[in-house]
Amino acid sequence: MCGLCCMTGVFQTDSGNKDGPTKRCSRQTVIRTLVRSHEAIIEAVGATLMAKRPKVIHSDPDILGGTPVFVGTRVPVQNLIDCLEGGDSLDEFLDSFPTVTREQAVAALEIAREALEESAHPSR
Repeated sequence: MCGLCCMTGVFQTDSGNKDGPTKRCSRQTVIRTLVRSHEAIIEAVGATLMAKRPKVIHSDPDILGGTPVFVGTRVPVQNLIDCLEGGDSLDEFLDSFPTVTREQAVAALEIAREALEESAHPSR
């Protein structure tokens, strides 16, 4: 399991496993959860996580009206989320938006993961 299923409580059962049925996250569940929380993630991450690493997401009122974009580009971070939600791979996203580096995209996803982990409520 990826860990996100533990937070959402949504699993798929894989009965084709030779060791018996196992639970795993559906890809769609993971993507839906990331999409729902991306705005909160960007806001929550703010200064805390950005101070730990080079800044990869920037918001400036003069660039696309303040929409969060990848630093040094006019590519909204939302485009990465939309591409992944639509089933595109990271490579396909990078091919479509060549001004975004792999390091920037991976760092944005790591920020999202860290924010999800920080905001996860422990099981009771």
